[in-house]
Amino acid sequence: MTQHATYPDLHSKVVLLTGIGQTGDPSMWGNGAAIARTFVRNGARVFGCDINLSAAQATRSRLLSEFPSAEIEVVKADVTKSQEVAKLVKSCVEKWGRVDVLINNVGRSDKGDPASMSEEVLDAQVDINLKSVYLGCHFVLPVMEQQSGGAVVNISSIAGLKYIGKPQVAYAATKAALINFARVTAVTYAPKNIRLNTVVPGLIHTPLVKMLADKYAGGDYEAFVKQRNGQVPMGRMGSSEDVANAVVFLSSDSARYITGTKLVVDGAITGSTGRTDFKL
Repeated sequence: MTQHATYPDLHSKVVLLTGIGQTGDPSMWGNGAAIARTFVRNGARVFGCDINLSAAQATRSRLLSEFPSAEIEVVKADVTKSQEVAKLVKSCVEKWGRVDVLINNVGRSDKGDPASMSEEVLDAQVDINLKSVYLGCHFVLPVMEQQSGGAVVNISSIAGLKYIGKPQVAYAATKAALINFARVTAVTYAPKNIRLNTVVPGLIHTPLVKMLADKYAGGDYEAFVKQRNGQVPMGRMGSSEDVANAVVFLSSDSARYITGTKLVVDGAITGSTGRTDFKL
């Protein structure tokens, strides 16, 4: 039986989570849904949003079936739009009076190098991967400042740390930017008891992998999974629960002296040469 770390200080805390929905295999957990689940398990109140309302509602229903007394609300929001993010934050505050934790968890990856990628594709990834984080912080940080503290966790990617085998320059650049966004902002807000950190997932086995197989491997899902497992020194992709555990730790008082840094969750892939056939 899996043992889950618990953080009593998170009980009744208000968590604003973007990208709570998921598509694909309903028996699996996407990162956003798994993050919501782990917060709910710790007694937190979750206010989630997704651009796909039905996907957000499916996550809510799934969590309530497992945790009937959970406090969770979901709404539709495009987190690249200033007015919608402002409304999202206002709705959360009107519902529960505060925002203790902000989790910026949306992303988009498209193929292309600077010569082949269109300006429209570049702009869309900048908006989704980076502008969304700016907007979330823009509207949430003043709320946290008024309530004398809070925690922000951004979800980046190891593509922001190294080349991981496919040309995706906009995704890599924006995910790298998230890390420094948190680092710089953390210094500014440290005196105000507001912490900002970044979780950097490696290759994670979520429902999104099927979509990536369609995009990058001609739809050969089994071969794509095998390839990704083989890239990791531990011999397997991580799970969304691995990501969620890191996020919830950084959001808790157990990480109260941790700010402006990144937590890499990758099975050692970023520390490797790319070869996994070495023998001791």
